[in-house]
Amino acid sequence: MNKFLLAGLGNIGDEYRHTRHNIGFDVVNAFVFKLDGSFEVERFAYKAAVKWKGKKIICICPTTYVNLSGNAVKYWMDKEKVALENTLTVVDDVALPLEKIRLRPGGSAGGHN
Repeated sequence: MNKFLLAGLGNIGDEYRHTRHNIGFDVVNAFVFKLDGSFEVERFAYKAAVKWKGKKIICICPTTYVNLSGNAVKYWMDKEKVALENTLTVVDDVALPLEKIRLRPGGSAGGHN
């Protein structure tokens, strides 16, 4: 069975909850909730494992600020043995209108570390 990693990026703390910058958290939370999954606090992230269409999807919301979220994504890719091409990172992009979604196989750091 192929494994996938879905990472939602955002900042920790109540002052960021449900802001545009935390759209990654909101999308991943909604996905896990829709599939009756639940999160547990694990290393570097809130983590849930769900199945969708026969695929195992490891879902994370890093417990670091956005600029350090790469540590969590890399850790979970390695721990779960998920290939880079089987990852999807959900993050806000101020260059796009709020109602637009863009999927792409690569890109720049967009100003993040």
